[in-house]
Amino acid sequence: MSEKSTQIKQEIKDTIHKVKKTSVRSIVTGRIVSILPVVLLQGLIIYVLAKWLVPFATMFYSILSVLSALFVLFLISKRDEGAYKMLWLLVMFVTPLPGALMYLLYGNKKTGKVLEKRLNAVHDSLPITLPEDEWVQRELEQEDKRIAQTFAYVKQITGFPILRNDTAQYYPVGELLFEQMLSALKEAKRYVFIEYFIVQEGILWQSMVNVMEQKVQEGVDIRVLYDDIGSIGTFSHRNRVSLLKKGIKCEKFNPMIVLSGALNNRDHRKIMVVDGVVAFSGGINLADEYINEEHPFGHWKDIGFKITGDAIRSYAYMFTEFWNASSFDKITRELIGDDYDLIRGQCRQDFDGYVQPYYDSPNREEAASNNLFIDLLGQSKNYVWFYTPYLLLGDGLRDAFVRAAKRGVDVRIIMPGIPDKKVVYRMSRSYYCDLLEAGVRIFEYTPGFVHAKACLVDDCIGSVGTVNLDYRSLYLHYECNALFYRASLLSDLKEDLEASMKVSRERTLQDENKGLVHNIVDGVLRIFAPLV
Repeated sequence: MSEKSTQIKQEIKDTIHKVKKTSVRSIVTGRIVSILPVVLLQGLIIYVLAKWLVPFATMFYSILSVLSALFVLFLISKRDEGAYKMLWLLVMFVTPLPGALMYLLYGNKKTGKVLEKRLNAVHDSLPITLPEDEWVQRELEQEDKRIAQTFAYVKQITGFPILRNDTAQYYPVGELLFEQMLSALKEAKRYVFIEYFIVQEGILWQSMVNVMEQKVQEGVDIRVLYDDIGSIGTFSHRNRVSLLKKGIKCEKFNPMIVLSGALNNRDHRKIMVVDGVVAFSGGINLADEYINEEHPFGHWKDIGFKITGDAIRSYAYMFTEFWNASSFDKITRELIGDDYDLIRGQCRQDFDGYVQPYYDSPNREEAASNNLFIDLLGQSKNYVWFYTPYLLLGDGLRDAFVRAAKRGVDVRIIMPGIPDKKVVYRMSRSYYCDLLEAGVRIFEYTPGFVHAKACLVDDCIGSVGTVNLDYRSLYLHYECNALFYRASLLSDLKEDLEASMKVSRERTLQDENKGLVHNIVDGVLRIFAPLV
């Protein structure tokens, strides 16, 4: 790159940085102003109720005690993660009425049913269906019955099929993945679907907008779906209007409403589909730190993949379902055409293993990814290696890590060396001691922050997606993940994991044994881990 080009690029970065700082302040201020009346109204209602109830305090307390006892029994009987229930029991013990109301509003899965009904309402009218996979299931059963059972279990929970993998290209850093995304965007002929948790002004996003604006003029239908809270400080109504003026369709998922029970159910998925020809997913959001144009926490280690074949249909289905539930401007059969009916005939005969893209929903009875990881740890023979930025484990998953290590399996976890959230990082470290004592090896990536999310087992099965090893990802968010079996992508993932461990510092028990006070703090932090 010439000196002049470097100077121009730096000037662009400086300009964008100034705009972003101003934009973030205005976005946050705008959000605070918009929700302040609602918060004040809540306070007024609580004050009036409290004042009205004072004469009936004794009777009210007796009724409250009975209701609290019944509520605790109800909570104990629920099929939920043990640590999650323990937290809510503690909250209700300390503040019975507010605790019960908070649980009913934010902690109970049924609070997200309104959002789930919106998603379910569009199912029958979706212009795309998921591929049939019975013959693929039978084929996989003949190759490895135990692995086939794992895939069948994920399908039973999520409804997403097991597919032959056409091609899947792994990218060990966000900047390489973004190059491919931008290249595919430039080749778009008919439509582009973009769905991300975070969208932020910067070099990455502006590069995409410039191409999208040109493509819209060429007649390409482009749709952008972003999470309203994920992008709360980075993408505003003004940004959305700006896209609409350019002809780029844009919607927000699950708009922030203070009293909404679905407030915690965020769209943490990362998906881009172009023309039914290629799909992208992985860890990167649409912001500059994900491609190392900015370095707030050292080198940002992220991963992702590009995929072709039948798997594209699964990602297009995910996007279409959420878009049609969020927008009046529905995706129709006329837009999609016969793309996904023709894919199977275009796939290579020498297929590259198997793949199962799926998404997690907080409203399902079973947590798909959490249970998948428990299953993979349980069936592992030689090794299980994970990438994760956060490590806040429920009892079931923690015990699965411990059991696998005690069986002699080589269990490793790669974590950040530089945290992006210090409290969450401290909470994550509170789990180290139990894991290290069992024989789990933990590595912290010294160059910077790990945002990658992946799992690899015994060279043959693994996953790459958006799922962190924390409560929000495993129980509260909508996530997307891809389970691969005997795909060449897995060897690339292993090579990348090995390279990351070489530049990481391995933690030891000596690092974690810091005395009684430290252990007490760890215990308290773990109680509150489900809240972060």
